[in-house]
Amino acid sequence: MNTKAIELPKTSTLSLLSDARHFQILFLGSFLVMVLFANDFPKEYLVQIGITITSCLFFQLVFTHFTNKNYSSWKSALITSLGLCLLLKVDALEWVLFATFIAIGSKFLIKYNGKHIFNPANIGVVGTILLTHHAWISPGQWGSNIIYLFIVGSLGFLVIKKVSRIDIALTFIGTFGSLLFIRNILYLGWPIDFWLHQMTNGTLMLFTFFMITDPMTTPNNKKGRIVFALILAITAFYLTTFNHFYAAPVWVLLFMSPLTIVFDRIWKDRKFSWQNSVGSNQKHK
Repeated sequence: MNTKAIELPKTSTLSLLSDARHFQILFLGSFLVMVLFANDFPKEYLVQIGITITSCLFFQLVFTHFTNKNYSSWKSALITSLGLCLLLKVDALEWVLFATFIAIGSKFLIKYNGKHIFNPANIGVVGTILLTHHAWISPGQWGSNIIYLFIVGSLGFLVIKKVSRIDIALTFIGTFGSLLFIRNILYLGWPIDFWLHQMTNGTLMLFTFFMITDPMTTPNNKKGRIVFALILAITAFYLTTFNHFYAAPVWVLLFMSPLTIVFDRIWKDRKFSWQNSVGSNQKHK
């Protein structure tokens, strides 16, 4: 009997498991669905979600057509759109288009050594806030439920493990959380519930497991990522504690992103590939 004739093809399965973007889509998509069911959002928000996803995919297609013709990069655009859905708040839907254009355009227009400098969702959110004054981040919009911590943390762990960025996530959340605990609980004597409320914030979880761990905009080398996360955590702690700037991590990341260029020159390492587990050298947006 010819056993080769009954073997099932493994290419599609390997491709599905090897591309970390599939895990990011699962992570962000699951969280979005979860918070929609758990919170009473107006119907207009569903329209915003539809416009965000559609426009991100459209702008990605347009930029891709006029640049590298790598149409598989739609996965990255979907990831960016889900991040914008979860973090961006606007007072009019036209600003959603503005945000998605900045987010996707930054990947193609603001690059160094073949690597885009800014996290697309990050620059889309902060750039829209700075330039229009019609958008904002609401750190507490997802609530502060321990269920969020468990679900987002579990899914997020799968993502950062897949993209080999567990070091930067744990360094940031460990440093940021420790500094808050030392000051608010040990020094000021506040109840532990206050610290738990801060640390189980949905926006903080998204930032830790999705935004700061973006393998295309973080330092290539482990040492560089740890130093990057330490600076980010300390700065965010200072702004959060002494300036009451509760969306500080998202803002600090934008202005720190160019440091990735410096750290990549100091600590040289191989550039991340979305399909690195199967040895692909193909460059993805």
